[in-house]
Amino acid sequence: MKLRIGFACVLTALLAVPAGAVAQDRRDVKVADEIGRVLQSYSRLTIFDDISAMVENGEVAIAGKVTMPYKKNDLAKRIAAIDGVRAVRNDIDVLPVSQYDDELRYRVARAIYGNSSFWNYAAMANPPIHVIVERGRVTLAGVVNSNVERMLARSLATGQGEMSVTNSLRTDAEMEAQTE
Repeated sequence: MKLRIGFACVLTALLAVPAGAVAQDRRDVKVADEIGRVLQSYSRLTIFDDISAMVENGEVAIAGKVTMPYKKNDLAKRIAAIDGVRAVRNDIDVLPVSQYDDELRYRVARAIYGNSSFWNYAAMANPPIHVIVERGRVTLAGVVNSNVERMLARSLATGQGEMSVTNSLRTDAEMEAQTE
């Protein structure tokens, strides 16, 4: 009996969603996948940049931080050229130019990727841990395998001359839970 009630509720819920909404959702997923490919293939993005994108009804909002102004405009143009994108809202911030921040970026990146626990990530074409430095404040962004790796990365980033460290790393499990 419970199975029938559950099936009836699901069927009712599916009938309540307009067919156009389901088709639009599929197009948004396709656009999001293509945005992911564009970001992965953009060779000028480094571990010192962090970009995210949201798609809703063909409208894309991109956000994050980049080290150079041309990256902001270039990414917006590339995403706008994707089939199915109706509009792009570019909320990418350009990090301020600072020799101190540049040196801090390299110190933190060497501390993390130089640790044997992260050598497998360092060998990747697009390493998953991003080191964002703005006015001496470090933010770690990206995805790691476990909570232990997340805590280790934060520990390695600390004591490099930074004013603060914000750990925005997420685990694979958290990412999977978010997509469900």
